[in-house]
Amino acid sequence: MGNTRYAFIDETKEILPAKLLYVTSSSYGRDWKSLVHTHYFAELFYVKNGSGQLFAEQESIPLQKDDFAIINPHVRHTETSLDATPMEYVILGVEGIQFTFPGHKEYSVFNCRGNKERLMYYFTSMLHEMEEKKEFYELVCRNLLELLIVSLIRHNTFQFDVIASSAKVHQECKLVKRYIDANYSEDICLDSLAKLAHLNKYYLIHTFTESYGISPINYLNEKRIQNCKELLSSTDYSIAEIARLSGFSSQSYFSQSFRKSCGMTAGAYRKAMEAR
Repeated sequence: MGNTRYAFIDETKEILPAKLLYVTSSSYGRDWKSLVHTHYFAELFYVKNGSGQLFAEQESIPLQKDDFAIINPHVRHTETSLDATPMEYVILGVEGIQFTFPGHKEYSVFNCRGNKERLMYYFTSMLHEMEEKKEFYELVCRNLLELLIVSLIRHNTFQFDVIASSAKVHQECKLVKRYIDANYSEDICLDSLAKLAHLNKYYLIHTFTESYGISPINYLNEKRIQNCKELLSSTDYSIAEIARLSGFSSQSYFSQSFRKSCGMTAGAYRKAMEAR
């Protein structure tokens, strides 16, 4: 008799820190009021039938049957339906997690027809558990939510980030973080970030650090160092050119920051990558 045994490599690995706030199942009606709004939590939006549009920030994105939308916390958005093909959808409100998408966007829409049955099982099961509220329903919903998120990550190109407390991430700090993500190679200072957010710079430091666990300037430096590492391992640009392209105006400050972050010089890092 053959016997194959598989053991966990790391049984102490933490589960995803996501918390399900609500499950909503809705269909379009004539009384639908489409209002732009934001949440301190993420929304996961599945279109069961029909078609419409998602409006997120300044973009309008078509929605159709089996489309899946993820909207990160603090993103201005709303959705509308087409009268000819009324939209039916399910929405999850999820606290404590946000996703990282290509292009520094804070939302994404993709079709999940190939994974439809599995995703719908998670949605309908959570909806049923929330309606029935039987013993341990919170634990069941948490486990279903974790399975849903892992399934999404496995079948797509995005990752997720943990945020200490979604409610603590102020809209202004979210704006500053997104601005840094998209413009880290530009000339950015604390005063310009404070002006962008219309906040006192000392209050910005406090709230940003409270929300993300790092000061805005240190976050900016880490983004620049991350870009330097990518360029060092994938291009033959000189170290001075890489520092400039990543937003460092001073070669000495770049050298100091890189060594502090990586524990070695940029030249040593490049050689280590080449030796792989």
